[in-house]
Amino acid sequence: MIFNSQISIVNHRLTGNGVVHLQCAKNTRKLVGPDMIVLHYTGGTSPMSSALFLTRPDVAASAHLVIGREGELVQLVPFNIEAWHAGRSWYAGRAELNHYSIGIELDNLGKLRVEGNTFVAECGRKVKPEDVHADCSGEELTYWHRYTSVQVRTLVEVCKLLESNYPIRDVVGHSDITNRKIDPGPALEFALGEAF
Repeated sequence: MIFNSQISIVNHRLTGNGVVHLQCAKNTRKLVGPDMIVLHYTGGTSPMSSALFLTRPDVAASAHLVIGREGELVQLVPFNIEAWHAGRSWYAGRAELNHYSIGIELDNLGKLRVEGNTFVAECGRKVKPEDVHADCSGEELTYWHRYTSVQVRTLVEVCKLLESNYPIRDVVGHSDITNRKIDPGPALEFALGEAF
């Protein structure tokens, strides 16, 4: 355990504090000594709907964890089994990063578009203005779904716990390991900065 945490890792699974476990039978390849954590956003409408989607046998993607907006934790794949979250990827001279990493999905709608006076996610869900992060770091202003403070605190706690149990060297976003993806997006960096 870490700090005042109510979660721990036993047999490569999170335990405690209401952690929900699902079965992801399609993932069977061993993952020995994962040394990276790759962060993603789900783009889905709830943590459980995203988790259930990722466990489907006909979906060629999965992750180890989904962290909900209220700090809910859903584990799909044990940390000693490879999940399919990185896809074609490379970082620090290595490729195929599923072989080395733990994938964490954050319940978040990602990049938003503006329709009139409304912010809309890719899935069609409308987002309240107070839940929108405006980012001006690029060539044009973009809008992103905000991460919640409890979600970010849970993410930090989980990452510290993983670092105390595995030889984690790097925590990166999906966009850091492939130019095909934009997740977890600038709203996470902003939320992490606000949290500390």
